[in-house]
Amino acid sequence: MTAAPGPAGEVRRGPDGRSRLVFRRVFPDPIDEVWSAVTDPARCARWFGTWTGDARLGGTVALSLTSDEDSGGPPADTLITECDPPHRLAVQVTEGGDSAWELSVSLHPTGTGTVLTFEQVLPGTFSPADAGPGWHWYLDRLSAVLSGGPMPDWEATLAATAQHYPR
Repeated sequence: MTAAPGPAGEVRRGPDGRSRLVFRRVFPDPIDEVWSAVTDPARCARWFGTWTGDARLGGTVALSLTSDEDSGGPPADTLITECDPPHRLAVQVTEGGDSAWELSVSLHPTGTGTVLTFEQVLPGTFSPADAGPGWHWYLDRLSAVLSGGPMPDWEATLAATAQHYPR
């Protein structure tokens, strides 16, 4: 059984004029629990990817994203540009000669739970269709790790979310 995908991301224009793909998820878990799932290497490996290196503000880690078929892709240099535990983490991921992916996670307490806002600044050559379904899948995987539920199926996630992101 596969959990239904979470809410669709929105495309927003940032103050710098660049497009951003933004997701908002609400978890019943306390902020420290969600922060740990996002930043602890062993927990992060269960839903997003593995990383090793200098995990501090200004440090660089080697990040390998998890995929449905294998244990991860080739490592990408990832610079930590903001780190304010347990509220905000921002990174720049550089793969080969491509431009950097700017990603951020912001956490805010709400009642006994946590609001997570995930954002990717879209590189100039990217359409939201290039990234939206994948971020759905990863955030649904985070939800599964936090809840102890089943991991989402990639093909089902793609089929359920692709229409939200026309090219």
